[in-house]
Amino acid sequence: MRQDNYEITADDGTLLRGTSWIPENPERVLLIVHGLGEHIGRYQHVADYFNARNTAVLGTDARGHGKSDGKRGHALNYDVLMADVCRSVVHARDMFPHIPIITYGHSMGGNLVANYILRGDTKPLAAAIISSGWFKLAFEPPAFKVSLGKFMSGIYPAFTQDNELDANDLSRDPAVVKAYEEDPLVHSKISASLFLNVYEAGYWALDNASKLNIPALVTHGSIDKLTSAAASKDFAEQAGPNATFQMWEGMPHEPHNDPEKEKVLECWNSWILQQTAESNIEEPADA
Repeated sequence: MRQDNYEITADDGTLLRGTSWIPENPERVLLIVHGLGEHIGRYQHVADYFNARNTAVLGTDARGHGKSDGKRGHALNYDVLMADVCRSVVHARDMFPHIPIITYGHSMGGNLVANYILRGDTKPLAAAIISSGWFKLAFEPPAFKVSLGKFMSGIYPAFTQDNELDANDLSRDPAVVKAYEEDPLVHSKISASLFLNVYEAGYWALDNASKLNIPALVTHGSIDKLTSAAASKDFAEQAGPNATFQMWEGMPHEPHNDPEKEKVLECWNSWILQQTAESNIEEPADA
């Protein structure tokens, strides 16, 4: 396995930094879109698992996250986020022009992946995995906070607050919680515009799920206190035969970081192998 860092220049000039983990003879690519406040480095164990199964893994730190540039926890609008995902897809296709690409998004990343495969160019993609997707929050945010987000997004989009995430809600593994709390690249910020745009895009994806035109595995932990497992199930049902839903009973927000994570990764790998057995590769549209 070879691990390298790479850089992508976003449409607005923001420098996005990512990591690739590449086995000797990759047969497919897993492109990771991470969640709010975290970074691609938290997926090292996922990369190790898939590299051992001849799958290359790539992931780009979102703007305002990890090692990428930008104000922490901020994006001006949703179009910027969609363009960033597109850049990552094109980068993956440029690196690996002849093997299938599966994009995997977790939490906020699940929101971005769901919206990308409903709105964007899916020709370069063989399939998608949406893990604990932010379609709806697991709790109803106070109305005044939503109103404040709308107000501040109009006059000061970069207005930033604490996301109030409790690390204990991520995993049942105390070591994962401790590592998250001590990780210098993790942050707890979210701007008014980022919250409002992702919040509204989650509802848009639910309303437009029937537009799904590639295979998607939609997974969620049943005791997730952050994003709604019921909303993920609803998305999969509305999407129809292209979607497969997997509920992880007794697991919280990060099943891939759970003590039972091995069976989660095995499920993903088995599903990916099914989807890529006879995958057609097409060149992406211009970014």
